[in-house]
Amino acid sequence: MEVVVIDKATFERILSEFENFARKVERLCREHEDLGEREWLDSDDVCRLLGISPRTLQTMRENGTLAYTKISHKVYYRPEDVKAVFPVVEMKRCIAANKGRYCNTDTVNL
Repeated sequence: MEVVVIDKATFERILSEFENFARKVERLCREHEDLGEREWLDSDDVCRLLGISPRTLQTMRENGTLAYTKISHKVYYRPEDVKAVFPVVEMKRCIAANKGRYCNTDTVNL
């Protein structure tokens, strides 16, 4: 084992910088502790929740209707993003049911 000798001023500077770093880490942890671990939804979950096919879900990803994250070839969605597209899906479903005619937003189940 090698022993390294440093002068007191250098040691105190290193210690001060480390304590400053530790305070920053603690502050960041406090600021973001409310985020916790979010539960992400996979494609099967989203298709089931929205009542859509996997191909429709893929189209929504491709045209930017629904944000997603891809990790190791698997696609995940944030619950708040899925919730935000419910009105879009319901409106399209209403229009399809009415054969392209106008849908009153009051009658659509949002």
